[in-house]
Amino acid sequence: MTTSLQDGQSAAGRAAARDSPLAAQVCGAAQGRGDARDLAPAPWLHARALLPPPDATRGCAADRRKKKDLDVLEMPSIPNPFPELCCSPFTSVLSAGLFPKANSRKKQVIKVYSEDETSRALEVPSDITARDVCQLLILKNHYIDDHSWTLFEHLPHVGLERTIEDHELVIEVLSNWGMEEENKLYFRKNYAKYEFFKNPMYFFPEHMVSFATETNGEISPTQILQMFLSSSTYPEIHGFLHAKEQGKKSWKKIYFLLRRSGLYFSTKGTSKEPRHLQFFSEFGNSDIYVSLAGKKKHGAPTNYGFCFKPNKAGGPRDLKMLCAEEEQSRTCWVTAIRLLKYGMQLYQNYMHPYQGRSGYSSQSISPMRSISENSLVAMDFSGQKTRVIENPTEALSVAVEEGLAWRKKGCLRLGSHGSPTASSQSSTTSMAIHRSQPWFHHKISREEAQRLIIQQGLVDGVFLVRDSQSNPKTFVLSMSHGQKIKHFQIIPVEDDGEMFHTLDDGHTRFTDLIQLVEFYQLNKGVLPCKLKHYCARIAL
Repeated sequence: MTTSLQDGQSAAGRAAARDSPLAAQVCGAAQGRGDARDLAPAPWLHARALLPPPDATRGCAADRRKKKDLDVLEMPSIPNPFPELCCSPFTSVLSAGLFPKANSRKKQVIKVYSEDETSRALEVPSDITARDVCQLLILKNHYIDDHSWTLFEHLPHVGLERTIEDHELVIEVLSNWGMEEENKLYFRKNYAKYEFFKNPMYFFPEHMVSFATETNGEISPTQILQMFLSSSTYPEIHGFLHAKEQGKKSWKKIYFLLRRSGLYFSTKGTSKEPRHLQFFSEFGNSDIYVSLAGKKKHGAPTNYGFCFKPNKAGGPRDLKMLCAEEEQSRTCWVTAIRLLKYGMQLYQNYMHPYQGRSGYSSQSISPMRSISENSLVAMDFSGQKTRVIENPTEALSVAVEEGLAWRKKGCLRLGSHGSPTASSQSSTTSMAIHRSQPWFHHKISREEAQRLIIQQGLVDGVFLVRDSQSNPKTFVLSMSHGQKIKHFQIIPVEDDGEMFHTLDDGHTRFTDLIQLVEFYQLNKGVLPCKLKHYCARIAL
C-alpha cells in the first residue's frame, strides 16, 4: 500500500517534471536524499504545474496567428471595386496626393449694406481688402467701375462713419467691433475719396496752412500735397476747433495744430511755442471718423464734427470729439490726417486701384466693359440687308434719330394712360419720363438731398434732381460746388399750349428733365459748373 502510494507520487512527480523544469529539479533533489516523505509535491507545486511556461505561451499564440493567417489565405478572393481607395500593407493608408492641398486662407461671411438698407452676404478670405470687396460687388451687381465705389464703416450707436481705405483688410476692421455693437458696412460711391489728388486747391485753404520752415515765394496746393507725401518736410494745418472735454458734455473752442507727430492744441491763445503746446491725439492706433449727427448725439455746436477713435473696441468715453465751423474746414482737417497717416499708400491706391492682396486683382477679374468695345461699329438694319455705317457724321445722325424715335415711343407709351390729346400726352410725358432716371429722387426733402450729396462727396458737379417741397409743380436741381451745396429751382413754362422746363427764366427751354440734365452736362450755362456725377441710390 505504501509502495503504490510512493509509486503514484513518483509518477506525479515525473509528470510534473516533464511539464516544468523547476519541478524536475525539486523531485530529483528529493530522490537523491532517499526520503519518501519528501517525495510528495507541495500544493503550490501542483498549481505551478498546471500553468504553461512563458515560452510555451508565446509559442501557442504564434501558432494560433499562423493558423488564422492560413484560414484567411484559404478564403476565396473578392475583387475590390474601388482599388484606388486601398493600398498595400507596406504603404500608408491614403496617399497625400489624393487630397487637395489645404488652403491656409480662412474664409468668413460678411454682410454689406446699400443706402436703401438692402444687404448682401459675401464669403471672403481673411486677407481681402476693401477694394477687393468693392470690386466683387461691382461684378455681382453689374455696375460700371469708375473707381469711386467705396466701403464705409458705420457706427450707429455713436453716430460715426469713416471711409475704409482701399488697402485696409476688412476682416481686421470687423475684429475691432464689439460683440453687442450693431455696426454695418456700407457700399456706395464717394467721388471725393481721391479728389484732393486732382484738385488740391479746394482742400487746403491758404489761411489754414503754414510751414515749419521758411519758404521762398508762394507754394501751390500741388506742392503742399507733395509735402504731405514726403517724409522730410510737412505743412502744418492750424485753426480753431471745438473740442469736447473728457467726461463732460461741454465743448471748448481751442486753437489746434496738426503736425506729422500728431495733433496738438495750444494752452495759450494761438501760440505755437513748444511750452504752450499739449498733445491731443496720434494717428497710429486711431482712426479718423466723421460725425453724422453731432448736435443730436453729442451736443456739438455745429454739424461739422469729426473724432479720433481707438482701433480696439471702446466706449464713447474713448472718443476724442472735435467740431469745425464749416464743411471746408472739416474736409481740410480730415484730408490732412489721412495723408499724414497713410502717406504714399493713398497715392498708390489712387494710381493703381486694382492692386489687391487677396487675389481679386485685375488679372483674376475681368473688367465690366471688354476691350472689344473699341472695335464696335454702327450698323444700319433699316433695309433688306444690313450694312456698316462708315461715315462718322452719318453714324451720329442715326444715333440721334434713334434716340428721338425711342423718346417718341416712350412718350406715346406713357401718354396712353391719360387723355388722347397731344397736349395732355406731352404734359404727362414731361411729368413722368424722368422718374426712371438714376439722378431723380422722388419726394425727398432739402436736408435729405444735402445728406446724399455729402455722403457721395462734395466734388464739383455732383448733383441730383428732386421734387420741390414748396411748389408741387416745380423741381429742384441740387448740386455741389466749392465744398458747398446749392439749389436751383426748375420752373415750368407754357408756350403755345406746350409745357417746357427752364432754369434761366425761359431763355433756355427743354421739353423734359432729361434734355435739361443732358444740356447742363455739356454746358455750364447759368450753373457754377457742369453737371458731372449724379447721386444714385443703388440696391444690392
